[in-house]
Parts: sequence; structure tokens; C-alpha cells
Amino acid sequence: MIIVTGGAGMIGSNIVFALNKMGINNIIIVDNLRNGRKFINLKDLDFQDYFDKENFLNLIKSNYDFGKIEVIFHQGACSSTTEWDGKYLMNNNYEYSKQLLNWAQDIKAQFIFASSASVYGLGKNGFQESPKCENPINPYAYSKFFFDQYLRRIILKKQSQIVSLRYFNVYGPREQHKGSMASTIFHFHNQIKQSNFCKLFEGTDGYLNGEQMRDFVYVDDCVDINLWFMQNPQKSGIFNVGTGNPEKFNNLADHIIDWHKKNKNIEASIKYVKFPSELKGFYQNFTMADISSLRNIGYKKEFTSLKLGINNYLRWLEQQ
Repeated sequence: MIIVTGGAGMIGSNIVFALNKMGINNIIIVDNLRNGRKFINLKDLDFQDYFDKENFLNLIKSNYDFGKIEVIFHQGACSSTTEWDGKYLMNNNYEYSKQLLNWAQDIKAQFIFASSASVYGLGKNGFQESPKCENPINPYAYSKFFFDQYLRRIILKKQSQIVSLRYFNVYGPREQHKGSMASTIFHFHNQIKQSNFCKLFEGTDGYLNGEQMRDFVYVDDCVDINLWFMQNPQKSGIFNVGTGNPEKFNNLADHIIDWHKKNKNIEASIKYVKFPSELKGFYQNFTMADISSLRNIGYKKEFTSLKLGINNYLRWLEQQ
């Protein structure tokens, strides 16, 4: 049996979809469906059972028999970088994850966890999987950072695989439910459809208008890395998941505008908006995954180029 927490979310549902394509359906999905928009991500998935995240934890505590659990993909979390309720984040992202990790060790199941590049903060010391680079700047990032610190201690006496994947800016299918936390690609696409322009931030902290840079990674690549670790249970550690090739927001917008011009005959442009004062000091103007650890451990597959990823994703969105 395979457990996917956050299985109705973006990355989790894509993992289940990929497992189904491999002929695997002995899957338990765990999630919180208070956001009913997530249901759409479950409609084409083949799985054995679903549990609410709180009920699932209670069942673990009561020694419920789920059958033999081989792998736990722990993708579930509050992923809002603008959530400032620290108590909620620590309960949901830290304590819950600790209990799940300890259970995975007790039953000797592989544990593959969704961490975040937000742990690097403004990236002033780089983006290597090292404490010297980690400097979280919001409560969400702290909740991920603290769990990675806990994981580092547990991994020294591990009974089975423990992997933490630090996702950079993930985009792609099945993120419609995320609202303001959806990818920039998703928002630019909708802005162009609604108003024929996409909105970028004006320059800040020495960056010119729209020249801030992020490492955008296609969701299919994130899924492939999760499945690679599932198939390589002897590999453990903390790993960045990004392309290592940051892209300017201006170039990102140009790719999306070109797609609309070519496929929808829509002429669009860029509109720069004032940088929000509340984000000053809390915004990653630059990210770039150092993926040397991932390469050194044996993952060799090339990442999807931004242009190809955008083309694939926008075609998918238009078919929904």
C-alpha cells in the first residue's frame, strides 16, 4: 500500500496520477477537503481509500490496520507563504509531520516529504542543502525549516528511507484550487485572458521592473523525482528540486504572451504594478536551486525547459 498525504493537492494528485499510469492503484489518499475545489483533482484518479487528515492521524494512534505500507509520500501541508498563524503552521506542518515520520520509521516505510525552497529565505548565502544557507523569513518557511532540522536528527538512526525534497517554484496541472498561492504562470495566463495584459512587480532591491528571477520547475519533474526515490529506497537525505536555471519574470511573461499570440490570436502586453510594501523584506527576488546533491546521488534526468513546460501547461488549462 502507498499513502499520499495532500493527495488532492497539486503535487500529490499528480503523484497519484503517475502511479496509476504505472498500473499502481493500491493507494490511500489523505487530505483536508474543506476547500471543495480540490475535488476536481480526484475525479480521474484510481485509489483504494480516502481519509481526512485528522481522522488519519487518530487511526495511526489507535494502531489501525492499513495493511502493509511500503511508501508514504507526505505532500500535505499548509502551503500559504502569507499565513502568519504560527501556532497553526507548527501544528499542521511540523507536529503532524513528526508523528507521520516516526510512524513511518516504526513500520519501516519509505518516507518522502515535501519541503520548500522558502527555507533559504532571501538566498544571501546561496541555495545549497546546508544550514549555512538556511534563513527562513516567514512562518511557513520556519515550519518547513524546523521539520528539516528534526529530520536531520532522525535520519542518523533511520530504520528506512527518509527523503526531504525542497521544491522551488512549482507550476503545472492541478493547481486551480490554490487561489493566490497558484503559480505565476497560472495567474499570468488568466490575466491575459481577462484583460490582455499580465501584471508584474516594479523593480525593487536593485532589480529593474520585472527583472526578479526565480527557479521555475514543472510539476511532472517533481513527480518524477518522487518516484525515482520510491524506486531507490537506499537513498536518503535532503535535496533541492529545481532546474538550476532561474528565469526573469519578464521572460516568463514573454513566453506566455507568445503562446497566446500564436494559439489564441490574442495580443497582450506587460503592466508593471507597485511592489507591495508588506512584501518588502519577505520576498525572494532571486532563487536558483543547487542540484549537485541530487545529481551526485544518481538522478540524471534532464528537467523540462520553461518554454516546453509553459506550452504543455497552457494547453492543459485550455482543455479543462
